[in-house]
Amino acid sequence: MNILVCISCVPDTTSKINFTQNKKKLDEEGITFIINPYDEFCLTKAIFMKESSGANVTVISVGDSKSESVLRKALAIGADNAVRINADSDSSKSVANLIADYCSKNKFDIIFCGRESIDFNGGQVPGFIAAKLNLPFINSCVGLDYTDDKINAKREIDSGHEMCECSLPAVVAGQKGLVEEKDLKIPSMRGIMTARTKPLEILDPESTYNNNIEILELSKPSERSDCKIISEDNVGELVQLLHKEAKVI
Repeated sequence: MNILVCISCVPDTTSKINFTQNKKKLDEEGITFIINPYDEFCLTKAIFMKESSGANVTVISVGDSKSESVLRKALAIGADNAVRINADSDSSKSVANLIADYCSKNKFDIIFCGRESIDFNGGQVPGFIAAKLNLPFINSCVGLDYTDDKINAKREIDSGHEMCECSLPAVVAGQKGLVEEKDLKIPSMRGIMTARTKPLEILDPESTYNNNIEILELSKPSERSDCKIISEDNVGELVQLLHKEAKVI
């Protein structure tokens, strides 16, 4: 079985975010980039499948050279080889098209993607890949069993969980629950040393896809206001604050 895990390179959640170019671009100065957490659940699931069935695991990312350290970490965790498509990653559609182009020339039984990336939270890439390759698509996957020709999956929906089955090949968008957080793989010293000898292929895109998204301005979330604590004996003051300041009643 051949498995592809799509990796998005995102800023560490502890990084201080600032913008450049009139608030149209992330200031990468001092930013630590990590594997997108949703992709990390998918990567760990793929490694478990490799350990149980001898699957071959490839990781792929679209972006510039800063993503190579992230791909090397994926190799240290247990992936067999890595691919970086040397192209801009600002547009979900162009990223999906470039990955789909690669998949059309290389056979994979399961294509794992995180449900969304934690920087732009678009949640579009997995569906775009499945649509372009005309493959079954399972979104928000929190459980997966497989045989040689099909997968049985559990996916999260608004009212609970949904069980589904589909044939291979397929695209699976995973999240927490696909594996437990405590089971996430981390690089071992042996894995780090071995990763240096594993192939990391850098490909220039054969096709050019227009970015149909224009960023007008990036902004930070509003800062939290000060918290007011009201005594449990002073219900009247609480009601007045909710009415006059919060304006919720």
